Amino acid sequence: MDSTLLAFGLSSLTTIFFVVDPPGVVPLFITMTKDDPIEHRRRTARRAAVTAACTLGTFAAGGGILFEHLGISLGAFKVAGGILLFLLAVDLLRAETTRQRTTPEETREAVEMQDVSVFPLGTPMLAGPGAIATVMVLVARAETQLQRGMVFGSIVFTCFVAWVLLLSADRIQRTLGKTGMNVLHRIMGLILAATAMQFVIDGIRDTIPILGTLPSGP
Repeated sequence: MDSTLLAFGLSSLTTIFFVVDPPGVVPLFITMTKDDPIEHRRRTARRAAVTAACTLGTFAAGGGILFEHLGISLGAFKVAGGILLFLLAVDLLRAETTRQRTTPEETREAVEMQDVSVFPLGTPMLAGPGAIATVMVLVARAETQLQRGMVFGSIVFTCFVAWVLLLSADRIQRTLGKTGMNVLHRIMGLILAATAMQFVIDGIRDTIPILGTLPSGP
């Protein structure tokens, strides 16, 4: 496999996985479904993962049309998406629940809802603004159909992993504990912050032609 293609595939997979952050949804899933029977929890996990995959896939497929109709340049969207991802990364580095996913008020309200699979678990907790911006930028950066396919494959893989983690939520939390989850979040936040800065650099390069001679990221 071509090294550039492999680098793009790995970059897409890690970026989408880190910004969706399936492990970060595990504690919220446990809180919202703590009184539900096991079958209902399994159904909730499945529907949340499918909702996230459909949401991200739709925005990835329609991102170009959205840019065209709203008159938004790709460079501007890369910068905006990078800033949004950086804010999310800061929350992960602090091991905090980001308000980009959900507010405390929404979390309390969701506990009382009978079905939380589509909202707020599927979106915005899994498929939040940061994830939506990420898949749109990645598809826009893709130069071939194979690279675009890698982005969609990364979405499907990430949502599949999210489904598996939600099914094993209680076991994961017992195994890692609070400290383990915080360490995991900080590692993911560091990588995501670097990715966010690359998005911003690429966006500035696209916006200011003179910078086009500088080497780009993977």
